[in-house]
Amino acid sequence: MHYIYAVMMLAAGLILIFSLSKENKVFYVAGGYFLFLGGWWLADCLLPEADLFAGGWGIVFKVITALVLVVLVAVFVKEYRKKGRDPGEKERPQGPKKD
Repeated sequence: MHYIYAVMMLAAGLILIFSLSKENKVFYVAGGYFLFLGGWWLADCLLPEADLFAGGWGIVFKVITALVLVVLVAVFVKEYRKKGRDPGEKERPQGPKKD
């Protein structure tokens, strides 16, 4: 079952890099992370005695995940604000204009 997760993460990373990176360059970072995640899952499957999601290796994994998440959130907020909307602001319904 872990092999399916690894292949799924690798496929998601490749899709992000090759399909969505034309839309925004941040998808290179997201795709790279998914490739990293797929490799980590695969290594965990192939090395069951190492248990890469626990102990020191688990801390390394969580730190890398947190760093990538911070980068992606910062880019998301920057892009969202560039479009003129604040991410915390709810959408206002557009009604007919009154002259």
